[in-house]
Amino acid sequence: MRIALAQLDVVIGDFEKNVARMREYLERAKAAGADLVVFPELAICGYPPRDFLEFRDFIERGHAAAMQLVGDCTDLAAIIGLPTVNPKAEGKNLFNSAWVIQDGKVTATVHKALLPTYDIFDEYRYFEPAREFQTVTVAGKKIALTICEDLWNVEDDPMYVSCPMDALIREKPDLMVNIAASPFSYDHAEQRKAILLRNVKQYGIPLVYVNHVGAQTEIIFDGGSLAMDRTGTIVSEAAYFEEDLLLVSLENDGQLTATKATDITRSAPKEKIERIYRALVLGIRDYFRKQGFRTATLGLSGGIDSAVVTCLAADALGPENVKVLLMPSGFSSEGSVTDSLELIRANGVNHETIPIQSIFDAYLAALQPAFSGLPFNVAEENIQARIRGGLLMAQSNKFGSILLNTSNKSEIAVGYGTLYGDLCGGISVIGDVYKTDVFKLARFLNRDQVRIPEAIINKPPSAELRPNQKDSDSLPEYDILDPILFQYIEKRMSPSALVEMGNDPALVARILKLVNTNEYKRYQTPPILRVSPKAFGMGRRLPIVGKYLS
Repeated sequence: MRIALAQLDVVIGDFEKNVARMREYLERAKAAGADLVVFPELAICGYPPRDFLEFRDFIERGHAAAMQLVGDCTDLAAIIGLPTVNPKAEGKNLFNSAWVIQDGKVTATVHKALLPTYDIFDEYRYFEPAREFQTVTVAGKKIALTICEDLWNVEDDPMYVSCPMDALIREKPDLMVNIAASPFSYDHAEQRKAILLRNVKQYGIPLVYVNHVGAQTEIIFDGGSLAMDRTGTIVSEAAYFEEDLLLVSLENDGQLTATKATDITRSAPKEKIERIYRALVLGIRDYFRKQGFRTATLGLSGGIDSAVVTCLAADALGPENVKVLLMPSGFSSEGSVTDSLELIRANGVNHETIPIQSIFDAYLAALQPAFSGLPFNVAEENIQARIRGGLLMAQSNKFGSILLNTSNKSEIAVGYGTLYGDLCGGISVIGDVYKTDVFKLARFLNRDQVRIPEAIINKPPSAELRPNQKDSDSLPEYDILDPILFQYIEKRMSPSALVEMGNDPALVARILKLVNTNEYKRYQTPPILRVSPKAFGMGRRLPIVGKYLS
């Protein structure tokens, strides 16, 4: 049996285009002689559809779209993911399902059993879990068909009380097929392969795994669909960060073989920073493409964060579609302007300069009666940030450009940013990238040519909102701050554990208090492109009002 793995970038709720894309892949697979085409989890509607699943019309349109594909599957079979209605009154109203289509009809429906409710996942909010399991037959081969999480309960600390494959293996299937929506984080590809390998080793049969690719708002899918033979060897692997169609054959002796050798240049980047780079470029590109946006704007300050975001946007959208604003004040260093102009020339983006000192002076004059006799402090600093934010939003409104937020994860974690100022934007590009990794991204961007001037990379980070200001005036140095933030946010380490690691107790208490008391700011920031195992946003849900470590 020849199997085609169709790794697609679909759009949530765009049933017409999703079906058209799936039809295109059906035709390509048919031309290649495939007997079976496998599409990702919920490919009909896109993942994650979230509360769209509560609309009956959404479900009905998804069903109608899936039915359009049934007539296309007369001389080959397909497995497609879609939400289906639970016919029983008891339980949730929907299943997360897979249809097996062959001979012009739906011959089997398989439901997902293990419904994740951790990090970005909230599937038990919508779906009823499957409780009965049986294999499906395609082209004379018996298939154990599972959906994403159904294969993940083989770890040493099982999250669920059941394991679908334990039931399915009793029917002696020839092949495991897993359709998935497995999101990207910089270390997830290895973890994913380890889980799939563990299943193959445990059950002794080959595996075909098909994942989504593309970005859905803040969530990025990296693809990496693969076929693994019964020894655990990956015989073929799809591209990362792009659509792909992969062909493999299940032989009569049970061996799974590649139709052609995998192009190793398309495999997962080995270095963390390159993975983050490719994910962010895809995240920006899909955010714009899927919403019909074309041009981006951002403030270019002369600092490393806005420099990196400018380069990423130019790579994702083309430099001709990126416009940066230089908004110097009386506190801006000469280098912040000259370095920015050098970066603009190196990357070919559009720019405009709007000095803000006269606007700032007008604010100060208007506030003088109220502020008279009071010292210059964070109020005046934030006015400057909000002036810049207002000018950027005016550009966005006038020209239909989407404002890219340039705050990094370190700043967002400790609240080092101004609401309605530098925290505004349509999408946060590096909000899941710690400052120390932003420097590494800058070096990566300069790998072939100097796109970011060395002066920007080497200068001490500064918001330039008061004379001679540096980030280190308010925060620990980033090489001290970031490891503590990582252990607390990603690893959920306690204060005592952080101290046992050699950190100063007073510093730990100060940093964790900053993180927890600034939750209110994170509730009002743009969606953040997720590249780590624990990003701010939908995958990290904490109360604003609380006293834990605050």
